[in-house]
Amino acid sequence: MPELIHDPGRPGPAQAPSTRVEGRWRQLSLLGGAMLVDNTEAGMIGGLFPVIRQALGLSLGALGVLTAAGRLVGVITTPLWVWAAHRWSRKTVLVVCAGLWGVWGVAVGFAQNFTQLLLFSTLLAAGYAGAHPIITTLVGDLFDSSSRGRAVGMLFGATALASSVFAALKGQLAGVDDGWRWGLWAIGAFSILFGLVMWRFLRDPGSGAAETQLADLDPADREAAASTFVTRRQVVSLVKIPTFVVLLVSRLLSGHLLVFSFAVVFLVEAYGFTTQVASVVLMPIGLGYFAGTLLGGLTADWAARISPRHGLPAVLQTAQILFAVLAFFGTQFDYGGIGLYALFFGLMGIAQGANPGINRPMIMAIVPPELRPAAFTLYISVFEAIAWALFGLGAGFLGDSIGLRPVFLWVLVILMLANGAFLTLLHRTYARDAARMQSELDQRREQALS
Repeated sequence: MPELIHDPGRPGPAQAPSTRVEGRWRQLSLLGGAMLVDNTEAGMIGGLFPVIRQALGLSLGALGVLTAAGRLVGVITTPLWVWAAHRWSRKTVLVVCAGLWGVWGVAVGFAQNFTQLLLFSTLLAAGYAGAHPIITTLVGDLFDSSSRGRAVGMLFGATALASSVFAALKGQLAGVDDGWRWGLWAIGAFSILFGLVMWRFLRDPGSGAAETQLADLDPADREAAASTFVTRRQVVSLVKIPTFVVLLVSRLLSGHLLVFSFAVVFLVEAYGFTTQVASVVLMPIGLGYFAGTLLGGLTADWAARISPRHGLPAVLQTAQILFAVLAFFGTQFDYGGIGLYALFFGLMGIAQGANPGINRPMIMAIVPPELRPAAFTLYISVFEAIAWALFGLGAGFLGDSIGLRPVFLWVLVILMLANGAFLTLLHRTYARDAARMQSELDQRREQALS
């Protein structure tokens, strides 16, 4: 008898009507604004590092240290933010870490040496590191399984699109005296103001509000299973989910994370462009990323309908391999002008943009609502942070000794091919884990109603 595989894109047994959270797209736009501010602050130093390096007399390795410190501090602070979000409220914590924390961005603009730059930028990163898992968890509570891919795609795509516009503009600050300082002061002040906007208009729907089996239950029942901290028991529960373990390891192999931090300095160091000219590629990266989120979401939905077992894993694999091929042609050859680099970096953005709309909904489909904050903390703020820190340190120090071109070959090409091969394991795990999650939610509903 053939094995019955539940379609992860569809709800389980229809024992309760699907409930849409009121104003969910309006709330998504506020979450997107928070991500935009954080991404702009995070990318300011990397995008303008050539002029910061000249102003403060820094080596290329300094960028690796700044990148690593900013990511590793999140490993420590993000669980604390998640705990505070449950202890008080997710809205309050998000207002602080994604909004009012911008005061440290203003402080970075006053840095006079590397020590001050490292201190203030690390403090800034300690705040916005906590925003991402909270935002992603809120999206899972605003949208049900049939619309999460589209919502996540719109969130990451629109944020990347807007970020690319700001990135191209901030690149022109390189031609202004102390332009990088003015940029940091401006985005820090805007972060604080946006925090006040979130305090006024953001609404938290509550844990499990978009789950078909849980939406019409009392909020206290939905929150009952949630923990106040990322506990050892939670971690043990999560690593017992095979698909989640595969995605965690894959995050450590995600060499494309290096692009956002080192794209500009790579083109300056490897091919002799000025900072203003090199910053041009940030626009097509953002446009490509936006297109990738839309194209990836549509392709993922189609692939899941064609093959519930193999569709999503195949799309995720293809995105990694395609990125590696594009990175080879986009970083290993001297084309003279910036035009072809802009084209290839834009295509790399498309391949990279397909990822969030696939891997985030996959995690939401296999992890219970109360464990999602812990899951995204591990996935984003621990494993992704460690990977980003290792890539940043390696690129910084190896770039000083052997150059950034061979570093990009190993990290963006060879490692990404290995990542694509590793994701083959998802073909054996994902459909079963998603079906098991739906069965558990059905059982919870039956118990609650009885």
